[in-house]
Amino acid sequence: MYLITGFVAGIISGMGIGGGVVLIPVLTLFLGFEQKIAQGVNLMYFIPTGAAALWVHYKNKCVETKIALVLAAFGVLGSAAGAYLAAGVSSLVLRKLFALLIIIVGTNELFAAAGAKE
Repeated sequence: MYLITGFVAGIISGMGIGGGVVLIPVLTLFLGFEQKIAQGVNLMYFIPTGAAALWVHYKNKCVETKIALVLAAFGVLGSAAGAYLAAGVSSLVLRKLFALLIIIVGTNELFAAAGAKE
């Protein structure tokens, strides 16, 4: 189960969608991990998979370096603040917030795809 989950999440990460969309629900719903542990595993998982995907996208000239660096700098600040906040929130609340985020993003993508003309 770990191998399949890692592989599928890796494919999704490489596409730029974010492997946590697969990884966190599998770890919490099917493998019984607490939400905070699943999120921590996801963050540790992201380091090598994100680096690999970034390298391929960079080689394919699909990275706006200046924009990425600005976003990364502020992302570091935001992630530190988020980790600090998450430490004081129960796993149940984090799980519900993650579910809400996935619903919002999924709904947005569904309607965006319906209106897209390709």
